[in-house]
Amino acid sequence: MLDIKNRMKNSIGGLTMVYLCGDIHGTLDIQKLIDFFETENPDTIEDRFLIILGDTAICWDDGQHDRKVRDILSALPVSAVLFIDGNHENFDLLEEYPLVKWNGGLVHEIDSGIFHLIRGQVYEIDGKTFFTFGGACSTDKDRRRRGINWWPEERPCEEEYERGLEALEANSFSVDYILTHTAPREVVYELGGDDCQDENELRNYLQKIADWTDFIAWYFGHFHVDESIDDIFFCVMDEIIKLP
Repeated sequence: MLDIKNRMKNSIGGLTMVYLCGDIHGTLDIQKLIDFFETENPDTIEDRFLIILGDTAICWDDGQHDRKVRDILSALPVSAVLFIDGNHENFDLLEEYPLVKWNGGLVHEIDSGIFHLIRGQVYEIDGKTFFTFGGACSTDKDRRRRGINWWPEERPCEEEYERGLEALEANSFSVDYILTHTAPREVVYELGGDDCQDENELRNYLQKIADWTDFIAWYFGHFHVDESIDDIFFCVMDEIIKLP
């Protein structure tokens, strides 16, 4: 297993900014990033990391679509693009990429400067800790084709659930930020809820993490709104968040 800390600048100890954005769905919602970084001065910050909160479609067709998305992301003035998986990813393709070590956890190295933050890991960026847990359920899966535009791996497995709890336990159930695609059960309820029964297991798991873990803020996508719950849970879609 490779360690890429010497192949890209490690952020720890430098002047760093971490940006968060919601779903980009390939090129469909990627313009918000282009527009944002056109006005963001890249010369004032030494290291810049962009984290996408799922439904990226960075790995989708292994062809022209993926190349276009990655070319756009690679052109952004950031040190690296990091993403968690949502429910609209090609998981067969995603798992083909090599696992490498990065800032305390494992990632899939998708392209130069583009990395998938896998489920149940804790990473350190600029002295801050980030727990990541992707995955969600597609409400329209009955209209999709398995292995073409839908994959059952969108739902976490028991091994991933256990790995997440073990990673948090190793950090005394205390991290700075939690990044997911969907949200804990009670947060979904506060957002207005929905009838996605397939996602109940994952939402209950995330609720357990919310109840057991000390954290500064929790950011997620999936619901296509920009909204905060109790000033600690933040659903992100169009807004680009700059972490303090």
